[in-house]
Amino acid sequence: MPTLYETLRADIIIAMKARHAATALALRTMDAAIQRSSMDLGKPIDDALALAALRKAVKNLADARAEFARGGRADLVAANTAEIAILEKYLPASLEASKLDALITEVIAATGATSKKEMGKVIGALKQRPEAGLIDFGAASKLIQAKLP
Repeated sequence: MPTLYETLRADIIIAMKARHAATALALRTMDAAIQRSSMDLGKPIDDALALAALRKAVKNLADARAEFARGGRADLVAANTAEIAILEKYLPASLEASKLDALITEVIAATGATSKKEMGKVIGALKQRPEAGLIDFGAASKLIQAKLP
């Protein structure tokens, strides 16, 4: 079974042969970001590294899209939305809200956290869980804040 990075590289070739310029550009940019991340960290490219780079790229694009929307640049909002859609195909589906809520309740009970000051302990415990790759920690942080006094 090919790795995430190998799949992305194969899809670059497919997009180039099909003359899908926007898709090819987005995937080639992502390829470069993954390679740059590998060099910066001094680690070989694996699924974890590729996934982290993908998540970072999607987050950056979403942040830029919000800024473009505030600035009234509908053309750039549409371009970022299209690029996010291309990259999200490579991300695993995140946990459903109900499962995330149940997991957070379980981790809060396990860590014994009683206030927002102990949020770091809860987040740290969440990152150790097998489901950590599927968790949107931005949403998790808001849920934890709502649950802790």
